[in-house]
Amino acid sequence: MATNRVQGGIQQLLTAEQEAQHIVNSAKSAKTARLKQAQEEAEKERAEYRSQTELEFQGKVAQSSGDSGANVKRLEQETEAKIYHLKLEASRISQDVVKMLLKHVTTVKK
Repeated sequence: MATNRVQGGIQQLLTAEQEAQHIVNSAKSAKTARLKQAQEEAEKERAEYRSQTELEFQGKVAQSSGDSGANVKRLEQETEAKIYHLKLEASRISQDVVKMLLKHVTTVKK
């Protein structure tokens, strides 16, 4: 009777060990599956963030390029206006400058 009890106890221990091993294996499988899922989610988020950031960057590049074109056009207009103003002033005072130069060149100092 004692041997039956001992064998029954051993059998219970073996069954408990098998159940524990099954639980551990299930936990490992669940952990591995969750890690894989988390990796996939992180990759998806990274791709979305990258595409969003790229769109923002392209928008800023386009905006700055557009501003640059407007700045170039504005600078060209300002330059043309200054050149016109300088030519106008030069033509207005050129007669006086020529007279002054001729006076200084032809005047003999003692």
